[in-house]
Amino acid sequence: MPSWQGKSRGSKTGYRIFVGVLRTFGVFPAYVLLRFVAFYYFLFAFKSSKQNYRLFRRRLKYSRIRSLVKLYRNYYMFGQSLIDKVVVMSGMPNKFTYDFDGEQHLHDMVSAGNGGLLLSAHLGNWEIAGHLLKRLGTKINIVMFDGEHQQIKEYLTGVTGERNVNVIVIRNDISHIYEISEALSRKELVCMHADRFVDGNKFREVRFLDQPAKFPIGPFMLAATFKVPVSFVFAMKETNLHYHFFATSDRNEPGLKKDELSTKLLTEFTGEMERKLRAYPDQWYNFYNFWQ
Repeated sequence: MPSWQGKSRGSKTGYRIFVGVLRTFGVFPAYVLLRFVAFYYFLFAFKSSKQNYRLFRRRLKYSRIRSLVKLYRNYYMFGQSLIDKVVVMSGMPNKFTYDFDGEQHLHDMVSAGNGGLLLSAHLGNWEIAGHLLKRLGTKINIVMFDGEHQQIKEYLTGVTGERNVNVIVIRNDISHIYEISEALSRKELVCMHADRFVDGNKFREVRFLDQPAKFPIGPFMLAATFKVPVSFVFAMKETNLHYHFFATSDRNEPGLKKDELSTKLLTEFTGEMERKLRAYPDQWYNFYNFWQ
């Protein structure tokens, strides 16, 4: 069964090198160094390369050459997302610019005072999206899988500082469910991914890029249970120094039964996710077999 195994790649030494380059020379020299690192993964990370080559070749119907080019770009864009995260969250001087499409929907959600659920995916730069949410001026809770190696996590915390949001860590004892429930009961915003599941979690199978794929049902059941506003958010990179932030209008629909509403939200989320994937294919960061 295809599922994410809960661990991210990389080493503390690698992060140290890039942070040193960023602090000494800036963003663009770090991007130049990244080209060599991306090429290394392109050549030798066979397992993840195999899966995402299939995405480009079989799901998106690209030619062999275009699929290989996109595969390299995929690694390069992923590396850029990590670099950009460090730059933005640490407060390093930068020239990043942003477009905000649908941000007013989130301000309306905050003004209504009912809390809300913001759903995203491993598509685009989730860390940048989370950082930009501070513009809303309200309590933000971000649900995260603790997939970083401890040494890397401690090092990055030292570089970027503690997050200015409340982090709810996904744990095996499901205590995070109670933390999420309490945050929603306090009418706060909760942000979480809704594209990955791990073995043992409940899921539903839907068609995604014309093939069956399994999605966790938990985020959508939470929305249906608490009947809070729901928005789908993404932060997509459009040029080296420019991001486009997207947020949809509230997708909750009062009056629907819990199962009907969770199914509706899942269908609409996967549809929005597919549109973003087709528009930004090299920013797909699920490096495992997403389909059966």
